[in-house]
Amino acid sequence: MQPQQLDIFDHSRDTVLGNDVAAALERRDPSGARSAWGTFAEEFPKHESLAPLSVLVDALEQRVAVPLQDHESLHDARRALSEVIEPAALRIFGKCAAATWLIPLWREMAQRAAHLVFRPERHDDHAAALWLRAGDWSAANDAVARIASWRRIPAPLAWMAEARYRAHDLDGAWGLLAELAWLSPDRFDQLTKRLADPLLERLRKAFDASFDGHGDVRDLAWFPAWVLTEKPSLSALLGQAQRSLHTEAEQAMRLLLELLGLERQGRHYEVVAQRKALRDAHPSLYAAYMRTR
Repeated sequence: MQPQQLDIFDHSRDTVLGNDVAAALERRDPSGARSAWGTFAEEFPKHESLAPLSVLVDALEQRVAVPLQDHESLHDARRALSEVIEPAALRIFGKCAAATWLIPLWREMAQRAAHLVFRPERHDDHAAALWLRAGDWSAANDAVARIASWRRIPAPLAWMAEARYRAHDLDGAWGLLAELAWLSPDRFDQLTKRLADPLLERLRKAFDASFDGHGDVRDLAWFPAWVLTEKPSLSALLGQAQRSLHTEAEQAMRLLLELLGLERQGRHYEVVAQRKALRDAHPSLYAAYMRTR
């Protein structure tokens, strides 16, 4: 079991000294943190908090503003922050405080990576992903917008969808989420799990339980169309999705949008024809639609 984070209410000598280091870290005072760490290490050389505290002191001392040289340098720096520094911050500060403490480090890395162009083979090594970690949704949006054809590439499309969601909640992201589901069901799966949106989670649970398809992540391409059978009120928001790869799943959603519009207009004969087209497109989707009729 991982040891607990430092307890500011524990007045034992080792806790007091450890808290002195943590307080200097929170002030972002590298010299004060190094001095406090030295005192702590001298009196308690085998204390379990020394190693993670040292990692965080090093992180403050090594902060630089110069641009990263290349994608390889960014890759190494990003991994060090996420795999070494972040776990140490979690150990010392706890989840919420650690996230706050790390924001300036993610922001600085994003700024240092701003000049590096997007490379599909290094899709995690781009400023947009770092701005998301820093919680700057506007900067992430702008970084993605500078990527040519970002709507046709899974990683930047997912970044933009997340930035829109964080800035405008689910209503502002439905169109992009639909495009992502069509383009990359796997990325859609990862993103929606990370967002942990209550409505998305409820819809996803119902979809997984009822939709008869491949039985794996590929079925999520049909999720936007299926959502319309459960929440026709989302027609306007899902209708904002731009035309993508013209897959069967995309065409099915657009067919449902037309069908719902025809129903509202009372155009019975055209509704019958469109229902047949929907049944031919995907029987399980058609069954979901008919359950509400």
